[in-house]
Amino acid sequence: MTIALYPGTFDPIHNGHIDIATRAASLFEHVIVGLYDRPAKRLLFSTEERTRMARQALAHLPNVTVQLYSCLTVDFAIEVGARVVVRGLRAISDFEFEFQLALTNKKLAPNVETVGLMTSLEYLYLSSTILKEVALLNGAVSDLVPAHVEEALQRKVVGLASPAA
Repeated sequence: MTIALYPGTFDPIHNGHIDIATRAASLFEHVIVGLYDRPAKRLLFSTEERTRMARQALAHLPNVTVQLYSCLTVDFAIEVGARVVVRGLRAISDFEFEFQLALTNKKLAPNVETVGLMTSLEYLYLSSTILKEVALLNGAVSDLVPAHVEEALQRKVVGLASPAA
């Protein structure tokens, strides 16, 4: 069985992520969406919230599971038996960073391959960073995320706007 790992922070998961996971699920027998637990960036959602949202967003894909990890991505890939790491590519600026990551991962784990899936045109501009900025400024995000993620974003925005937050 070919297992693929699709890693990320998914803060929060959006339609571009779901598109990549769906396409990966059609290529590989099993896809593990690896939710990185300890990123070096500031997160809007807790690990539990991100996990819950990702599991709900991907529940329609029977060969996709969501698992947490806090080690090197290639170490996690080896741990779960993944022979492939799937990465989504939006633009040329993504390519340079992803190329460096792929080469580093290949050095660390020669038996793990990296596969880049080009984003679908409708999600070319979409990132979690942009999504959060739009939501925090009360912009419409309903076309960018599943309904449960939109609701979670709205709750966070209200929480951040209140004086007690």
